[in-house]
Amino acid sequence: MRKWSVVIVLGSAQFVMVLDGTVMNVSISTVVADLHTTVAAMQAAITFYTLTMAAFMLLGAKLGDVWGRRRAFVIGSCVYALGSLLTAVSPNIETLFLGWSVIEGLGAVLVIPAIAALIADNYRGHDRITAYAIIGAVSGAAVAAGPLIGGYVTTYLDWRYVFVSEVVIMAIVVLFSRVVRDATGRTKSRIDLWSVLLSAFGLVFVVYGMLQSKTWGWLIPLHSPVIGGVPINPFGISLTAWFMLIGGVLLFLFARRQRKLADSGRSPLVHIEMFGIRQLRSGLSVLGAQYAVTAGLFFMVPVYLQMTLGLDALSTGLKIFPLSIALILFSVLGTMLSRFWSPRRIVRVGQVILVVSSLILLGAVTADLRSWLFGIGMFLAGGALGLLASQLGNVNMSSVGEKQSSEVGGLQGVFQNLGSSLGTALIGSILIGALATSFASGVSSSSLPDSVQSTVQERTNGGVDIVPADSVQKIGEDAGLSESDAKTLESIYRESQLSSLRISIFGLIVISVGSLALSRGIPTQVLGRKREEETEKTVS
Repeated sequence: MRKWSVVIVLGSAQFVMVLDGTVMNVSISTVVADLHTTVAAMQAAITFYTLTMAAFMLLGAKLGDVWGRRRAFVIGSCVYALGSLLTAVSPNIETLFLGWSVIEGLGAVLVIPAIAALIADNYRGHDRITAYAIIGAVSGAAVAAGPLIGGYVTTYLDWRYVFVSEVVIMAIVVLFSRVVRDATGRTKSRIDLWSVLLSAFGLVFVVYGMLQSKTWGWLIPLHSPVIGGVPINPFGISLTAWFMLIGGVLLFLFARRQRKLADSGRSPLVHIEMFGIRQLRSGLSVLGAQYAVTAGLFFMVPVYLQMTLGLDALSTGLKIFPLSIALILFSVLGTMLSRFWSPRRIVRVGQVILVVSSLILLGAVTADLRSWLFGIGMFLAGGALGLLASQLGNVNMSSVGEKQSSEVGGLQGVFQNLGSSLGTALIGSILIGALATSFASGVSSSSLPDSVQSTVQERTNGGVDIVPADSVQKIGEDAGLSESDAKTLESIYRESQLSSLRISIFGLIVISVGSLALSRGIPTQVLGRKREEETEKTVS
């Protein structure tokens, strides 16, 4: 038991990090009502939670080298607990955004790279593969427990209690952190402020531009922000395109600065030349795609179950449970298979299953929910994600030496959370944008009177909010529509929700298929066997 005490402590912290996102997703409708906010605002909070981590993860990894990895882990755990406490007492969306999206995110940027690096410090050989697989399984357990815990607590108690429990867990983690060995020691180096700013603002501009695409439009301006009565769309191009372009330029300048710092003998925030390692480049790319799909699923599925079908948080958690339990089981199976199969084989089997599961889910999205088909699709999606989770951590960490483990841990955190941010922002924007387009088209081609069509078009000109489908009739009647017209409007809105969900799932299929091309650099040799052969040669 003592042998695995380290991974128990680190895994407990990992559990909390993953639990947060799944709890908030199944509680969307309740939190929206409690804080008097909107689904779009919650999408922004969810996106910025992971974006904060992505933007500052490299800084967190570097601070782990400077302060010591265990110290960074403890400080990050304390900051995370403070953010959880503030989230638990949030009276409005602004306070929740500060506590959850910002403070918790800043705590996580110290914790997540430290977890990956400390496992490399504390385990060797196949034990290290097992330890990384355990962390993957713990993430799966959090995905499994999150919807059920969050659903039960939200339905029968209050969603805030989940964040109170996180404070308690992180306090216990800090208390037992002394069992973790920090073998690498501290590194004396200055942290380049320009590198931090360029990477952070570059990522923020890219993701925020994508997040706002549902309002601003991708290229052609739709509903641009207005200042002094003047719409802001330079040269007639949407701000989304400008934000993403500026973000790309900042990230290019960041990469150039890292090379310049390394050439001059100064310590960069990240050694860009590591992206020349094919195994690492491929592992990180697949990891980012995996988290984009996961985040996309965990945003749009609860929206479908709660807003279209009217399920409560607990029922939503139960519907998601097949994915969660499969993620755990296949994480364990992937670890067992890693003794015989190469990482590339396991990863590609997972990627193919992910595409198949997305196609099944596409067929399950109906007004009455084809439960058996939906359950099969969720189970297969969880199995695919479990196989990926069992391999990618070790693929990335084994691509470099132990001195670079903290830096690679930071890169893993960046790609995990950037993938999550992009998944939530992209899929959420597709969902909301498609809903507005489909609803407007449905109203214009309906049998509603011209006066009603004009009123609806006028009131939805700035976009359409995601609201419970069964509330649309009352909203229509309150706006002055007759009972029959309001019922017709509800029917159009419900069908528009289903149409937008199908389009969003198709987006996940595209990402899943694209990730197959990214896995070409995953090793074709069994990593554990390769390491044992190298050890035997060294001994002889």
